[in-house]
Amino acid sequence: MTPHEAQRVIDALADGADPDTGELFPEESILLKPAVIRALFLASRALEAARNTAAAAREQPAQAGKPWSKEEDQRLLDAFDRGDDLAALTASHARSKGGIASRLVHLGRIKERAEIRTRGKVEAPAAAP
Repeated sequence: MTPHEAQRVIDALADGADPDTGELFPEESILLKPAVIRALFLASRALEAARNTAAAAREQPAQAGKPWSKEEDQRLLDAFDRGDDLAALTASHARSKGGIASRLVHLGRIKERAEIRTRGKVEAPAAAP
């Protein structure tokens, strides 16, 4: 049984119905006691929150939120200075666009995250005269 299927069963029980037939339970059913209904709704919300958290975790790059090493910082700066585009930077570092931009700000290479063009290219710093 998947968490989604379990939530469907719990939701039906919380609504006072048989999950398979949809038939309503008799008034004297233990499943219609207020404490049981509240517990079922709480369980349903917990299952939904767990599914949402799992889905969000799957959408994050592998290195999202993890510390940066000095070596990774240097590789980022080297690639940025070469003019690698944002897609290449995010792929090679397994980090989000925002994470790359924030790190470049932290390392002093750009002043603000908006300096990275939204079309996927990185703005390289101007050469010194």
